[in-house]
Amino acid sequence: MFMNNTKLLFTAICCSFLLACNPLGQEEKPLSSYVNPFIGATTNTEAAGSYHGLGKTFPGATAPFGMVQVSPNTITGGDNGSGYSYEHTTIEGFAFTQMSGVGWYGDLGNFLVMPTIGPLHTFAGTADKPEEGYRSRYDKQSEKASAGYYSVKLTDYDIKVEATALRHSGMLRFTFPESKEAHIQIDLARRVGGTSVLQSVEVMDDHTIRGWMKCTPEGGGWGNGDGKADYNVCFYAQFSKPFRSYGVWSADIPDDWGRKREDVESERYREAIRNATIHPSVSSFEGKHIGFYADFETEAGEEILLKSGISFLFKENAEKNLNMEIEDWDFDKAHATCCDLWNNALDKVRIEGGSDDEKAIFYTALYHTMIDPRICTDVNGAYKGADNIAQAVIEFQKRTIFSGWDVFRSQMPLQTIINPSVVNDMINSLIDNASLSGKEYLERWEFMNAFSGCMLGNPAISVLCDAYSKGIRGYDVKKAYQYALNTARLFKNGPDGYTPGGTGISYTLEYAYTDWCMARLSDWLGKEAERDSFDMRSKTYATLFDADYGWFRPRDEKGQFIPLPEKGRLEEWYGSMECNAYQQGWFVPHDIDGMVALMGVREKVLADLEDMFEMTPRDYLWNPYYNHANEPVHHVPFLFNRLNEPSLTQKWTRDICRNAYRNAVTGLVGNEDVGQMSAWYVLASAGIYPICPGDLRYEITSPAFNKITFKLDSRYAKGESFVIEARDNSPENIYIQSAELNGVPYDKCYLMHTDLMEGGTLVLQMGPNPSGWGK
Repeated sequence: MFMNNTKLLFTAICCSFLLACNPLGQEEKPLSSYVNPFIGATTNTEAAGSYHGLGKTFPGATAPFGMVQVSPNTITGGDNGSGYSYEHTTIEGFAFTQMSGVGWYGDLGNFLVMPTIGPLHTFAGTADKPEEGYRSRYDKQSEKASAGYYSVKLTDYDIKVEATALRHSGMLRFTFPESKEAHIQIDLARRVGGTSVLQSVEVMDDHTIRGWMKCTPEGGGWGNGDGKADYNVCFYAQFSKPFRSYGVWSADIPDDWGRKREDVESERYREAIRNATIHPSVSSFEGKHIGFYADFETEAGEEILLKSGISFLFKENAEKNLNMEIEDWDFDKAHATCCDLWNNALDKVRIEGGSDDEKAIFYTALYHTMIDPRICTDVNGAYKGADNIAQAVIEFQKRTIFSGWDVFRSQMPLQTIINPSVVNDMINSLIDNASLSGKEYLERWEFMNAFSGCMLGNPAISVLCDAYSKGIRGYDVKKAYQYALNTARLFKNGPDGYTPGGTGISYTLEYAYTDWCMARLSDWLGKEAERDSFDMRSKTYATLFDADYGWFRPRDEKGQFIPLPEKGRLEEWYGSMECNAYQQGWFVPHDIDGMVALMGVREKVLADLEDMFEMTPRDYLWNPYYNHANEPVHHVPFLFNRLNEPSLTQKWTRDICRNAYRNAVTGLVGNEDVGQMSAWYVLASAGIYPICPGDLRYEITSPAFNKITFKLDSRYAKGESFVIEARDNSPENIYIQSAELNGVPYDKCYLMHTDLMEGGTLVLQMGPNPSGWGK
């Protein structure tokens, strides 16, 4: 039922903000009007059929690759990385920072603002007892979201809340009822997955505050502390109406209390917050768990706005960030500016054809790929370095949230086409972190300068190799190569060519692939000895292939194959990270011919691959076959091209696009994973996909749209655009019959990156039956 309501709300919001997003009144709908931020905005594990949950995106307002995300938070604690899940019925506030689509308990969710009416509460309350705190129930029918905008009605307080954001700042507009006890409360201790461990606030005048929150591993957060996140959030916030009175609440948290997720969720911790001491009219305050409140007397329908700049460096920079972006109190102007930013960003890929639902799916997917890697530089170019010292650069934008194990597969390759400068920035940022931290290697999952070590492999080497091969080289190449070399020497397969242990297949195969990437980098840079060494290492994936069993199996420290479980290669976690051996075993992207030779003759391998898809449930939720909900299989449908059966790649990618992505809250079958899940859709629905980043080849498949236009960056491309046109395309006509590239017959089932960058047009003639094209 709620999916239908969401679609109605989405349609309404598209219409309501058409003029705001398209001030010239053009007949063509602005691209931002197709974005539905509710797609994937749920952590629901029951609906996902897996402990991983669904999309875990947030529905609030943000700008492309922005530092600030103003979004509702419905839950504290648990594996709820975005702080929000659609099925929850109460909201505890609106935070100015959020992560998108992550598990591992998440982080950020800082500077939580909540408007309230009545007696002041220092505790947020709980989902089952919201009346115990400042949390409020809300009218689900009133909840609206679009690119750069969110609104909702808080029913317990009869307050309408609206949010918008620019890159370094955000704004909230509250419409109050008549009240002599109206408040705007700011929980400064708030942090998804834990708590900030120390906070400070200063009252500058009767409508301005500033301060900071310190977030360390002791306060949980990313990986409940295991992610090693250590950052400060500074703010400079103003109220549009002078507050009548104000104060701070402070909970007494003993020094010997733990501060991680399970501690914050405990009843004794909650009781300490309930009993927090209220300090009225203090000019400044510092404490372990504090909040700020401003009191107002309001008339019915009166609007009070709050705007704030955010900096991860200095309070003074937070003020500069706000003043540069939001000078006045014109909420609608700020929202229109954010719409313009999104229209320009989304214009990198234009589609024609498809239903309104399909356009919403596509442009929301593209939107989700442009949230991270987000900027963390202030408007003056300053940022906090990995040495905890202020740095400043003008050559690149410092970026953060590099979900390496996920995004090297689709997200970063997509950005090499539409936003190559973002990839260049990310490589510079990884180099910067390696240098300033003193670690001198490239982190696999970076968050706020932290070397979390999350997941496995050496994905940054893949991103570097892919970028360099495509001419994206605006960084210190010598230093980048040295750090990549250090990384490959630190994290690698053992002397016998494999990594032993319970997840050894995943480690062994992924290290082998990035060793191939190192071999290519070494070759391009004239490092012949290193090239030969890494080429040899890239072949060692074969050490885990059991010829008698006919598949990959993990080995123990003594070299013996670990006994097969009851389900054999279908057993999740047997030799594999978050998947099974059947899924992970197809990951030899750099040597597909060698992989096929190990597995047997082509016909046997093809039959095995077909079985995998035939056994997959059509909803594509978590399963032991083609599990689109998790990244290791994302390249697998395109292997049919390499097995000389391109019609099967066309068949199955169209089926995945149709059934694994929907214009609904439950429209993502797995975690968004910082753009990866959506980037897969953008590329596959456009008709191209890279099996092996670092190789310039894109597999051609059946486009979901009649025409797709990629606008190219003149700094990296010779052409202005590359167009893929699917003639006679329809839900039935999913098979490519013939092709022309720039007017010349084309019979290959792949394109090269150089073809795209030259610009031009690929025309695909579509039909209802498989053909011999591309074989």
